[in-house]
Amino acid sequence: MVRAALCTAHGWAEGDIEIVIIKTTGDMVQDRALAEIGGKALWTKELDRALLAGEIDCAVHSMKDVETIRPPAIAIAAMLPRADVRDRLIGAESLNALPEGAVLGTSSPRRTAQVQRLRPDIRIVLLRGNVDTRLAKVASGEIDATLLAAAGLDRLGHGDVGAAVPIDVMLPAPAQGAVGIEALAGSAAAALLTAIADAATMACVGAERTLLAALGADCHSPMAALAVIEGGVMILRGALFSSDGRDHVAASATGTADGPADFAAALAGELLARAPDAVRQHFGK
Repeated sequence: MVRAALCTAHGWAEGDIEIVIIKTTGDMVQDRALAEIGGKALWTKELDRALLAGEIDCAVHSMKDVETIRPPAIAIAAMLPRADVRDRLIGAESLNALPEGAVLGTSSPRRTAQVQRLRPDIRIVLLRGNVDTRLAKVASGEIDATLLAAAGLDRLGHGDVGAAVPIDVMLPAPAQGAVGIEALAGSAAAALLTAIADAATMACVGAERTLLAALGADCHSPMAALAVIEGGVMILRGALFSSDGRDHVAASATGTADGPADFAAALAGELLARAPDAVRQHFGK
């Protein structure tokens, strides 16, 4: 997708851009939750090393998997237009349609908390692996259901799989649905990448990441956020949860779509001030 966008923007041929596949620790370790083995850096550290060593000119990421604090030498130079931000439920038409005591596989604290808030009877088991592995677990009956990002399913040709969960039922992860491209700050590659940057996506994801940073959230933090632009105004929603979903706090804030995301930091302060202890203990670390 990034190669095609760059070729269109700059009039290049496909062969002018080499795609280098880099296997990350996150790809290789599939039997434990990310939070137990190093968090989101598991998806980025190998690409960061290759970028800093000059082995690649840019690195393509799912922005949901990029740490909030990045090395100063590396810049998020562009993001493609954001895709569907929703989660999709695999195994039933809705969470309410799952049978009593159903087993749902996920490794996400956000999904776990929101599912258990809505359906405390559902049993959560750890599920990692690529999309096909997770779909196979449901198809085989090993688990009753799972949740996957709609954007990832669509990009992998599974657009007809699963039932989309409405935003007002399950708020997505910050940056969900966004593909980001990093390059060395100030480099020629970074300048070339600006031609494919979607301004609205960068503004909204930037606000969500500002909220993450202000909350002091990490991979253990059950939280959700989504920014949208309506009529030139950005609306940012955030929700924090206890690990079992029993306690939560939610709020929203508005700001300009083309200015600093100070309102996101203010929203973080409001959420933390109102959060019960069972929620607040997961933030501010």
